[in-house]
Amino acid sequence: MFYNRSMTHPKWHLPPDRYFDPDPTQRRIARELYESVADLPIVSPHGHVDPRLFADENATFGTPAELLIIPDHYVFRLLYSQGIPLESLGIPRRDGGLVEQDHRQIWQVFADNSHLFRGTPSGAWLAHELHVVFGVEEKLTGATAQMVYDQLEAKLATPEFRPRALFERFNIEVLCTTDAATDPLLHHQAIRDSGWSGDIRPTFRPDAVVNLLTPGWRDNIVALSEVSGVTVHSYPTFIQALEQRRAFFKSMGATATDHAAVSAYTAELSPEEADAIFQRALRGEATPDDARRFTAHTIMESARMSIEDGLVMQFHVGSVRNYDRLTFDRFGPDMGCDIPIQAEFTRNLRPLLNKYGNDPRLTLIVFTLDESTYARELAPLAGHYPALKLGPPWWFHDSVNGMMRYFQQVMETAGLYNTVGFNDDTRAFPSIPARHDLWRRVSANWLAGLVVRGIVDVDDACEMIQDTAYRLVKRAYKFNE
Repeated sequence: MFYNRSMTHPKWHLPPDRYFDPDPTQRRIARELYESVADLPIVSPHGHVDPRLFADENATFGTPAELLIIPDHYVFRLLYSQGIPLESLGIPRRDGGLVEQDHRQIWQVFADNSHLFRGTPSGAWLAHELHVVFGVEEKLTGATAQMVYDQLEAKLATPEFRPRALFERFNIEVLCTTDAATDPLLHHQAIRDSGWSGDIRPTFRPDAVVNLLTPGWRDNIVALSEVSGVTVHSYPTFIQALEQRRAFFKSMGATATDHAAVSAYTAELSPEEADAIFQRALRGEATPDDARRFTAHTIMESARMSIEDGLVMQFHVGSVRNYDRLTFDRFGPDMGCDIPIQAEFTRNLRPLLNKYGNDPRLTLIVFTLDESTYARELAPLAGHYPALKLGPPWWFHDSVNGMMRYFQQVMETAGLYNTVGFNDDTRAFPSIPARHDLWRRVSANWLAGLVVRGIVDVDDACEMIQDTAYRLVKRAYKFNE
């Protein structure tokens, strides 16, 4: 039905067959496959939701602006791209400078520009959040902004819309956070101590102590010493401290680590070389080449540790972080200005894979922002090495088209069972069911296409949709153990 311009306030309309192919046969099969998994529990093995939300049973999300705009770089980066200052969206400045404090005004700016999200993944997620999660009937526009704000504000004040209540309503089986190596995990401990049944697990992320050029790196090493009880003054003590922290994270329920690097470069240093670089870093004399070689070596060391302690190793490659210097200087990291670059895996991963790739005790899950590597490099590598699995479409590609490109380029060579299902990788907690729903729908549509072309039969497709939606992620991240 076309939009009726005479309507005072247009309504949300989320078609039940959204994201499915228009071919009626494929659409029917896709619908049936999707319906078989639509209500399965959500397993979220990698993301950035703040565990503080769940540490206190009375915690709230705050205002609608604090829930949907201020923490979500997917949202405010697109607004910024149209010349809207981040200050007007309430994003805190590093220097304590003035930013908009009126959250209704922030919401009005967002609503006035809601058309920017048409046809984007963020638009699909926001529609699902507002309509399905919060029951808002009217589409968000400048004219409906304050009415929608009132509805959200009223619901966020009720017990049914507190974080723990939504966790249970969303049918989340496991939710993993991402936590610095130096994090004492006090909020995770508080969740455990509370007696609440929600399964919230930490994930060990050592980037801030591994990357020698991280701002404040030496302070991070001091913090690592304090939290691990190991005085870090050399490369061997550094490794000892990391191993201690990994063991602690594992005792707190962690099943995985997470590592980010600009490139997939891996190389092994001698103990003497590693310590010489580490000592230069302690003196503030590390060079960019030192940092590159040290990261490459520690990625290999992390694989060795994963074989020994059983933690799954996630490796995210191909983003130049904090690309916009002005935004970084003014607002800090993770402000929506990380930009993908070309990546190379065949040569860069060879040292690691030659040493550890044939060991089935290692699970190395690789993510990339460079889709050109899917068919050329990653699918063939995952189709050979027992240790290597491919993560789902990540970040800029967790969209309808990005997922379809992934299925088309990866599956024939790697096979479905060298992939690991889906993760939402989000800071925006209410978007989790929307993101998983989109994945399940696109997976169903892909499988329905295989059925209508006679590549798999319906029985196989029914098994495969269960795997993509639920079983693969549980197996890969060892949640069954």
